[in-house]
Amino acid sequence: MSTGPLIKSQDVMSNNFVKLDGMCTVQEAIDAMRANNTDVIIVDKRSEHDAYGIVVLSDIAKKVMAKDRAPERVNIYEIMAKPLISLPPHMDVRYCARLFERFGLAYAPVIENEEVLGLVGYRELVL
Repeated sequence: MSTGPLIKSQDVMSNNFVKLDGMCTVQEAIDAMRANNTDVIIVDKRSEHDAYGIVVLSDIAKKVMAKDRAPERVNIYEIMAKPLISLPPHMDVRYCARLFERFGLAYAPVIENEEVLGLVGYRELVL
């Protein structure tokens, strides 16, 4: 590895995500995505012993639209990925990129003390 300056996940993370309850419908998630110009919904934990979930546009396309399901009749908990793979705020972005490649991720939230601080995707890693 090069010995350049250390760039951490918290340095590149975006705040461009929406956090919703799992009982929200896919239509509500689509509306929130449009209103906030984002491709990602973080599904909030139901309790302190629960885990966060994630819904991205491709989940909606593959699990709702492609299966001809009505977005207003599907809850996001039905299509979310949970538990999600998260990043610590001080992780070197080179390891973030490796994690994305190894597990086929497009996005991962930065979580510290059980709180979502931001979101890292390929756009944040590269640009």
